[in-house]
Formats: sequence, structure tokens, C-alpha cells
Amino acid sequence: MSQTAKGHSAAGGIGEVIRRARVLSGRSQADVATELGYHQSKISRLESGKGTQDIDVLRAVAAVLDIPLGSLGLSSHTSADSRTDDMHRRNFLAASVVALAAPTPTPRVGIELVQALLPGPVPTEHAPQPVAALASRLSQARRLFYTCRYAELEGALPSLIADLRQAQDAARGGDQALSGLLATAYQTAVSLLLKLGDHGNAWLAVGRAMAEAERSADPVVMASSVRVQAHVLARDRHTAPAVTLIRHTADQLSGSYDRRAPEYLAALGLMLLRGVTAASAGGDRATTAEFLAEAQEVARYVGLDGPEAWANFSPTNVALHSVSASVVLGDAGTALEAAQPLMRRRIPVPERRAALWVEAARAYSQQGRLAEGYKALRIAESCASEDIRRRPSVLELAGDMAARDRRGAVPELRRFCQELGVQV
Repeated sequence: MSQTAKGHSAAGGIGEVIRRARVLSGRSQADVATELGYHQSKISRLESGKGTQDIDVLRAVAAVLDIPLGSLGLSSHTSADSRTDDMHRRNFLAASVVALAAPTPTPRVGIELVQALLPGPVPTEHAPQPVAALASRLSQARRLFYTCRYAELEGALPSLIADLRQAQDAARGGDQALSGLLATAYQTAVSLLLKLGDHGNAWLAVGRAMAEAERSADPVVMASSVRVQAHVLARDRHTAPAVTLIRHTADQLSGSYDRRAPEYLAALGLMLLRGVTAASAGGDRATTAEFLAEAQEVARYVGLDGPEAWANFSPTNVALHSVSASVVLGDAGTALEAAQPLMRRRIPVPERRAALWVEAARAYSQQGRLAEGYKALRIAESCASEDIRRRPSVLELAGDMAARDRRGAVPELRRFCQELGVQV
């Protein structure tokens, strides 16, 4: 796609975000135009993707329609450099807006979670909950993700997000702590949506996460939101913007590791590991090694290895990403060599244990060792059954391995695919 075509697609995506927000608010173009002091044609042009380069107009529309600034590629800062910040952010988010504008497959999650991600009024069936209670519920949700209980997490997130938004609305002038909790809830939604292959709604959740992270003014929350944004960029093969985003943010947060809190280091470390994923997906070996080295340095000062941790980061996690990067770069032998000591190590988090054996299965598959690959998938399933049976990328791997076994040397592969509902 040419740069001109990308620009038109991005503008059209911004227009669609505005149109959806207006429709959900129950207002006509004339109503919005009157409130802003514009002619109706101005709103019509914006929704068709015209005039979206006018940042001041976009900010005014966002305020009226309660659109998170991040969803329009804008910064929430009001400093003298805000216009520069806006253009910088819009460059990073251009790929995400294109993704929102493009046709997407049928959502893989329930409508309740999708609705929770949309702007609009929040139902108020009960009084706002205390911040401590909401934080406890959020910790439980994070644990559900790390233990691969995705169905439970999908059921818990909509009410949690709604209650966090209600509490935030009730806090006059906003509450930075609540914004941080809400950003983390949206980040968790992004991670779940990516696991289930729902990239379209993951973009929606990213916009919400970035907007709340900026309101929180918390570097830990911001680093975590940048991490999930880069994750979605890399998953949609926009690896160069993802790497740039990680590099730009890491440069502002790195250093003085011996004096940083564990949560700070974990957020930075996980963001660097996302840089490893993006760089390896782009075939950039030098940058992959650079991010890995930085993550290893951070991991010297922190070891949050359990599923109850707010952010799971440790030397083990760095080693796992080294294995994954080698697989992506096509170095199956290197990957399996690095995986051997990890296979003998106790990894407390089921999601991480399953990830190790899935990457081993990919490496075995690259080498044509389908029997070993099948065994690795079975071990991964024993670590986290739901993770294996619901992730489209793992189902695709199993189907590909079975299809390549044309002589039926590993009949268990086809039976496994039948169990998973994968057609070969």
C-alpha cells in the first residue's frame, strides 16, 4: 500500500470512529455540529475522512462525543508541545486506524466485552465500589489470564470495566489511580483478544488503554499500555512502528534499575520483551539481540514469577522470549537448545509453561520432527488446556503439522486435530 493510500485509509478510519461514537450517543450530525458551532457539512466531512488533519477540530469532536483521544491518534497533553505530541502519536497509530477501518472477521468474543470497550453512558445499578475492592477484582482478572482461564476472564471483564468507569465518573475531576486501574483492565482485554485472534476489537481496547494510561500519569501504566499497543502492531505485521514505539518509550524509562520498584522494572522489562517479539517478526536480528540484552539487564533486579504478580517478568520470561525469537527467525536448532534447560525448570505460570512447549512444537515442526512436535503440543495442553484449544495460532500449527504428515507416520496428529475441531 502506498503512503498516500495509507493516509486515506487512516483518515477514513478516524471518520468511522467519529461516526460510531455519534451514532452510539444517539445524536445526529446536526446536533453535534450545533453543539460545536459548526455547520453540519463539517461533521459529514469528518465522518467521510476529510479534514481529519485539523487537530483542534478533532479535539473538540472528541470532547463532545466522549471519544478517547488515543482512538483518534491524539495526545492528552496540554503542553506547548501538544501539537508535536499529537503528530508523533498519529504516526504511531496510523497502522491501528487502518486496521479499524479494514473489514474484520466475526468477533471471537462475546458482545458483552465488545460493548464494554465502546464509549457511552455507564449503567449504574449500584453505588460505586471502593478503589481497594476494584483493585482486588482487577488482580483476580490478571490471575485468570496468567492461568489461562479465558472463558472466566471474558465473563469477568465487562462488569469490571463498567464498575471502574462508574467509579471514575463519580470521582469529580477524575482520579489518576482509577485511570491506572482502568488502563490495566483495558490492557488485559487486549491480551485476551489477541490470544483469541480478535485483532479488530484489540485495536479498540488499545485506544482505550492508551487514553486512560495518559490520564493516570503513571509511567508503569504507560509502559504497559505501550507494550500492548506494540503487540497489536506486531501481530498485524507493522513491526517497524512497533519497534520504534518500544525504543522511544524505553529510552525515557531505562536506567537506575537498582533504585526502581519491582512493578516499574516488570513493566519496562515486559515492554522490552515485546520489542523482542516485534523485531524478530520483522527479521531484525540485531535489534532482537539488543532488546534481549536490555531485558536481561532489567531482569537482574526483579523476579516476579508467579501468576499472582501484577506483571509477570523474570529471567525465566526473558529466556522464554529468546526461544520464541529463535523460532521466528528460523533458528530451530538454537531454539531447542535454549529450551532444554527451561523444560527442566519449574515455571509457575501456566501461560508461560504452555508458551514454552508451543514454541518447542514450532521448532520441531520446522525441522520436520512431527512426532516430537505432537508430543510438545500435548505437554502444552496439559499445562494450559484452554490456552491450546482456543488460540487460533496453535490450532493452525496443529493443522499444518497434520497436513504435512501425508504418509500418516504420526496418526495421533490427525486424531488430535479432530479433538480440537481442526479440519485437515
